[in-house]
Amino acid sequence: MKTKAYNLVNSVEQEEMDAGLLAETYSVEAKDGKAVQLPDAFTSQIREDLVRSAVLASRANRRQSYGHREHSGKRSPQPGMKHSVEWWGKGRGVSRIMRKAGQKTGAQNPHTRGGRRAHGPKVEKEWSQKINSREKRIARDSAIAASCDPDTVSSRGHRFEEGIRFPIIIDDYIESRGKSDEKYDIESIPNQYSTRKFVAMMEGLGLSSDLERSKSGRTIRAGKGTMRARKYRTPKSILLVVAQKGGLDKGARNLPGVDVVTAKDLCAEDLAPGGDIGRLTVWTKSAVEALE
Repeated sequence: MKTKAYNLVNSVEQEEMDAGLLAETYSVEAKDGKAVQLPDAFTSQIREDLVRSAVLASRANRRQSYGHREHSGKRSPQPGMKHSVEWWGKGRGVSRIMRKAGQKTGAQNPHTRGGRRAHGPKVEKEWSQKINSREKRIARDSAIAASCDPDTVSSRGHRFEEGIRFPIIIDDYIESRGKSDEKYDIESIPNQYSTRKFVAMMEGLGLSSDLERSKSGRTIRAGKGTMRARKYRTPKSILLVVAQKGGLDKGARNLPGVDVVTAKDLCAEDLAPGGDIGRLTVWTKSAVEALE
């Protein structure tokens, strides 16, 4: 299967005032480029069940173990075990539970007020999940194929202009300054103002509305995650797949919701965060060739 890539032409304008030069403005135009031969992964069968299994396994393997530590020596005791207690002994006609020293109030037992948890989490519990390498590869290919379907991408919540050709592949990049044109490798554009240039590229491709959706959709997370370094929740936006990092990725990674990944590290979780297929994905021509 073949599809045409996009060539991007960036018209750079800079006005000069009495006080000096103003900031550069960028206007990117997307033109049809050469045809690109797509790997078989782009036309593979969509297996949503395998994609969800691969994503759940990936998230489970990153999960950190948690639980209380055993009380010994000078270590602070676990919650619910911080009282000085005593046992009254048998023959009093009351339950044989530990009670606070000098009081009748029960303590430490799971069924007492302020007592320990009955079956608390154990540090030694194994959370990881195993998945076959072939299933992992099929899940990745299925997620790639799903990202090529405009209806699936739109149903996931992404926004883009009509008439965009999927998969979105960018090839050449030219900066036009007056009468001079400079051609760059799309993955090695200059780092100066690279974020602004990337935003202009997405506007030229018709994807700027999705960047705005992610930026304006940032909300404060509900629950205790707010207190655990996860205060804000940002919707996922564009996934940029490159062959190697070094230029374009530095401009893209600054934007909220945008992720950058190399072709060799691409997995189902990148293409289907949370197990939901159809992420809006932008490829470079080098990344497509590296995927083969």
